[in-house]
Amino acid sequence: MNIKEIVKQTEGRRLEFKETLPENADLANTIIAFANDAGGELYIGIRNNPREIVGLPDEELVKIEEQISNIIFDRCYPAILPDITFLTEEDKHIIRVTVYRGSALPYYRKDKGKLQGTYIRVGSSNRLADDEIIAELERRKRNISFDSELVMNKPANELNIEDFKQEYQDKTGESLDTQALRKLELVKKVNGTEYPTNALVLFSDDELRRSLFPFVKVECARFKGTTSEEFIDQKSILTNIATQAEEAYNFVLRHINKGAVVEGVYTVSRWEYPVKAIRETIRNAVVHRDLSLSGKDIKVAIYDDMVEITSPGLLPPSIDYAAMESRQSDARNKVIAPVFKRMGIIDQWGNGLKLIADELKDYPQIKFRWKETGLSFQVQFVKLDYTAQQELQQDPRQKLGLGLELGLEQQRELQRELQRELTNATMYSDVLYKIVEVPLSRKEISEAFGQKQVSGQLDKILSKLADDKLIEYTIPEIKNHPNQKLRITKRGIAFLELLKK
Repeated sequence: MNIKEIVKQTEGRRLEFKETLPENADLANTIIAFANDAGGELYIGIRNNPREIVGLPDEELVKIEEQISNIIFDRCYPAILPDITFLTEEDKHIIRVTVYRGSALPYYRKDKGKLQGTYIRVGSSNRLADDEIIAELERRKRNISFDSELVMNKPANELNIEDFKQEYQDKTGESLDTQALRKLELVKKVNGTEYPTNALVLFSDDELRRSLFPFVKVECARFKGTTSEEFIDQKSILTNIATQAEEAYNFVLRHINKGAVVEGVYTVSRWEYPVKAIRETIRNAVVHRDLSLSGKDIKVAIYDDMVEITSPGLLPPSIDYAAMESRQSDARNKVIAPVFKRMGIIDQWGNGLKLIADELKDYPQIKFRWKETGLSFQVQFVKLDYTAQQELQQDPRQKLGLGLELGLEQQRELQRELQRELTNATMYSDVLYKIVEVPLSRKEISEAFGQKQVSGQLDKILSKLADDKLIEYTIPEIKNHPNQKLRITKRGIAFLELLKK
């Protein structure tokens, strides 16, 4: 990516722009935050707001480079070794400071110490890390995960895991005995006693799970409209983590629509959202959530215009949602993830994002969005045609010219037909487009579709269009007249205008 493309990017987790050399402390905080997270690049000589390359004086470049090096060496610990390079664009000089993801975590300010001087990157800002985040950084350094840590409150054999054992056996066909628990690292022996890891406690139905992890739950809600002001339905999923994803997915299915669409000559059922992609997103939220962040739960929200899933924890540094079709895998919870895979709850490593990307290709009317908000990761499936559907619902009688000649149920059916066409255009609207300029006979319409004769499917659609008063006969008094043709009505034109809009 050249400098012109970089300048167009939004400041964020791995990118920051500064017009001039920042104050010593600000520069150190940014470098530390980058090193503690996914790495990043700092460009000096580029104004952020409004975005503009202002450049640095040529004669001061070497001096500024030395200042940067000295600030990083004097203020950051452990040692951080960035790449500092000079760039020139339109005769303006820029300094780029590239910081790589660190391995000696956590990095912090020498003058403040670890507890008061550890910074992390949250969006485009640097945030002081609390004790939980510092502990997670130290686990990352030792390449261990929160779910693998021991719980010494009670021995493993006293933990209530009967439902989990049954679920595991049903899904895998294998018994979850003591040997299997050890192999899966769900228990570890200390001084001759087997103790559960955090993972096993989370898979259990023991009171210990409810007392230690009351926040490890999924909050589901169906809201009225496009804001979170009014609930239609809500549910708190408080079960063990083995069943949370499926319960949340079923909640979504209860609150989204499924309709019939025509594909070729067949009528098939189709959800209004890519449900496989939603299911995979919910599963990812459950298996990869940051369990070390206490007080944060997963949220599944359904609005009139989108489905939104929010999971505690930022995206792992090695995962790039912008490259969804490349197989990527980075398990934050190194004990839970293999158990989920063995039970078939998550797919083969690295397939999840590709599965989402593949299904989205069949839903061009759904926009997939993702962002990091605070210390959470959020995914949205947004209806692009929601505004058009709203417009239809607000005044369907006027826009389609509906009069008293159509009954209430017929009016509703015509509304539903328009909504289906907005989602996935079929022969129903294609017929209207073919006769919008000039009336055609039934035979001419069939030939326009490449048919030798009027098919049963086309015959049904022509009859339905006539019943819906979107088309009419040119010689209505003699329907079998040899010169009979079909033409579009004013209502049919209004129908097409709504589709185009």
